[in-house]
Amino acid sequence: MSNRSILRYMCVSAICMALTAMSALAQQWEVGAMGGGGFYLNNSVTSPRGSGETGFRPGWSAGGWLGHNASGRLGGEIRYLFEKNDMKVTSGGNQFTFSGYSNTVHYDLLIYATTREDRIRPYFAIGGGIKQYAGTGVERAFQPLAEFAILTHTRQWQPVVSAGAGIKVALGSRTVLRAEFRDYATPFPTDVILPAPGAKLSGWVHNFMPLFGISYLFH
Repeated sequence: MSNRSILRYMCVSAICMALTAMSALAQQWEVGAMGGGGFYLNNSVTSPRGSGETGFRPGWSAGGWLGHNASGRLGGEIRYLFEKNDMKVTSGGNQFTFSGYSNTVHYDLLIYATTREDRIRPYFAIGGGIKQYAGTGVERAFQPLAEFAILTHTRQWQPVVSAGAGIKVALGSRTVLRAEFRDYATPFPTDVILPAPGAKLSGWVHNFMPLFGISYLFH
């Protein structure tokens, strides 16, 4: 399946989940902001001249969400997340970096262990959407470690799968604190991190994020 087909499928699925969840009665709405860190698993790259790794350096993230909670143990939310992570390519103790960031928009279905009347609510989250990778560094005529990958000043959208778990703690009737851990997975952005001729990159990109937030509840 092509990336375009995956993206189309993820968007349609996210819209269907959102419409299904929002059609439930007795909705309670939630708006909030969050921030935290972000780190990636490195992807290996091989070329006729050897092997190395490429991917993204650890960084920081910030965003927000608009969510809804049904009277039972289901809910959902639309989220936006900005993440500052520079790109990198490494081999044999050498490293070259290139500034970059990403934007992620997705819808998640939340499955709670308790009802919304409870003060403490552990939950699992699963969903999908789209993620934009962007390189913002200055390109060079000669880039170190270019025999493995070239870090480019360009942008690329990829489908993203979101999964994670967290906990919400009510501070009162309207204010909620939350902490969670997420994995955002996408196909490798080969337009932004361009494999060198003859080099091979495999696998998806896994982006792990510990996040903390605060939200306000309303009807």
